[in-house]
Amino acid sequence: MTSTGLPESVEAAWGLRERPNRGPKRGLTLEGIVAAAIAVADRDGLDALSMSRVAAELGSSAMSLYRYISAKDELLTLMIDAAYHPAPDPIEGAWRESLTKWAWAELEAVRAHPWVLRVPISGPPLMPNQLLWLESGLRALAHTPLGPADKMSAILLVTGYVRTTATLAADIGTEHDPEVMPIYSAMLRRLINPQTYPELTGILNSGIFDHDDPIDDEFIFGLDRILDGIDALIKQR
Repeated sequence: MTSTGLPESVEAAWGLRERPNRGPKRGLTLEGIVAAAIAVADRDGLDALSMSRVAAELGSSAMSLYRYISAKDELLTLMIDAAYHPAPDPIEGAWRESLTKWAWAELEAVRAHPWVLRVPISGPPLMPNQLLWLESGLRALAHTPLGPADKMSAILLVTGYVRTTATLAADIGTEHDPEVMPIYSAMLRRLINPQTYPELTGILNSGIFDHDDPIDDEFIFGLDRILDGIDALIKQR
């Protein structure tokens, strides 16, 4: 924490921290450092990220980066905020369509930068882009009868679902490997019997595990059920 009570990464993102005077390496900026770090993480993964690696990307020294960023944790926080493209504008008078658009936009962002999902969430949003995304989601619900707590809970539910779906797809490989489910089906056939697993056997025999359904189909199903629940809550208010 700084003297203002704000984390250093938050001060840096909001421009509340004095920028260093131009050093010997011309063109080095906080924004440029963050962009270079994102490029490293996108290309080589989060494990490859280090201050020295980012410095090499910029043709600079690691020590020169510390004039702008105090530590790798601060860099990660800035990277996550910058990795998300601008939040979508809500559709006037159409909360469900707006939240659908919002959820898909967040999914696209984490798919473009999957390393984002590997950084633990350390607290509520404080970064500029994070708060713009929150504002966008809240604006989608602005003309509904939901109260403040319900609106915040709805947004947290949707964004939690997006992250969980994206993380699961990345972990089990369904995002890129169409053979995952057929292989799983073959394994199940060798392991289960209808006496012990009658319901699962019925599902297996239906053939739904014999091909890999697009992950987007699963995402749509879950998102629609969440929005159905929010719709039911709106009608109760």
